[in-house]
Amino acid sequence: MKEQDLRRRFAEALERIRSRKPLVHHITNLVVMNDTANVTLHVGALPVMAHAREEVADMVALAGALVLNPGTLEPDWVEAMVLAGRRANERGIPVVLDPVGAGATPYRTETNLRLLSEIRVSIVRGNSGEVGSLSGAGGVVRGVESVEGVRDPIAVAQNSGRRWGAVVAITGKRDIVADGERVLGVDNGHQWLTTLTGTGCMSTTMVAAFAAVEPDHLIASAAGLACFGLAAEMAAPHARGPASFKAALFDALYNMTPEQLENGARVVVLAGQGSDHAVP
Repeated sequence: MKEQDLRRRFAEALERIRSRKPLVHHITNLVVMNDTANVTLHVGALPVMAHAREEVADMVALAGALVLNPGTLEPDWVEAMVLAGRRANERGIPVVLDPVGAGATPYRTETNLRLLSEIRVSIVRGNSGEVGSLSGAGGVVRGVESVEGVRDPIAVAQNSGRRWGAVVAITGKRDIVADGERVLGVDNGHQWLTTLTGTGCMSTTMVAAFAAVEPDHLIASAAGLACFGLAAEMAAPHARGPASFKAALFDALYNMTPEQLENGARVVVLAGQGSDHAVP
């Protein structure tokens, strides 16, 4: 697939989000729950944050995608994630895992590996340290931040994608998205994103919103990351500090048109069909 075709697919997916307004069910952390709900709403989908074991299976059955984010890890929520994930698998609903802080403690690493083993996860979106820790490829995580990434994120994403049967998105200066064979690079984004908590969680939410309407999860992942990164680029000129950047980011996402996404997305095919680029 050529890059101009990918950009067109991104724009078409954004149009579908806006017209269909899919429900995105989050079992996510307390730190950025409100922000991820707002990002879901601003891109055009509908958020719901439901964690109780008594209702997660019923709630996810209504959703177009499920986000699992063990950022503020707690045993009852882990069981709720397993219940919701299994019901999502039964219904063919895509599950997006954000392995927040994997590698920082044994409990976090083991919990994320349990989710990967007991649930058929469609997409894993994490930073280099998190994905490296889960895959055994290296990487160091302190708290929820990657302080040392993997040496070859393309190979790690490809190998992890094959092993987990999922699309793997490793975000950083260049986002790497791989499904085991095809590899895309997304270069949208801005350094202001590093001044806010939860921008990784927000990018996972974006990926889930696109996965709710785009069956090719490689394209959905790249589209979500490109859309969020482009919103950051559009917001940056209006920022006087982190607070004004956050407001401008939400405004840019809310007002982004499919045409702006098609024209502004910076995506490259790094491997697989349509690749014109040598893999670094």
